[in-house]
Amino acid sequence: MSHDLDTREIRFAHRVRQALEESSGELPPGIAARLAEARRVAVAHKKPEPQTALAPALAYAGVAGQAADHAPRRPGRLEKLGRLGLLWPLAALIVGLAGIAYWEHQQHIEDLADIDAAVLSDELPLSAYADHGFNAYLKRAQ
Repeated sequence: MSHDLDTREIRFAHRVRQALEESSGELPPGIAARLAEARRVAVAHKKPEPQTALAPALAYAGVAGQAADHAPRRPGRLEKLGRLGLLWPLAALIVGLAGIAYWEHQQHIEDLADIDAAVLSDELPLSAYADHGFNAYLKRAQ
């Protein structure tokens, strides 16, 4: 039922707007000038659009009504710390990724060192490892 009421109101508003537009060309110059002046005054008294805050909503809990009544103020220490708080997770992620890359590099170095130690402590000469036929011998031996 409210939907029907809304559509009737919208139709009525369109009809009123159309009637005003049709009759606006027939206004005397004095009335048109007064209407233009009234529009300028109304636009000058228009309230500014509300600004959205970048800080979390909990930082303003309890002071939302008071902040709207006053002029905009400079951000305080709490707001600056709130913005810096967004950088800490990013810094932790970067440090964590750098740590993982360093650890993997160290593991690779240790693996190569183990292979080198096994080759050097073996009884075979180094030229045997470079021989292509030796690889076939190793595969058959296993």
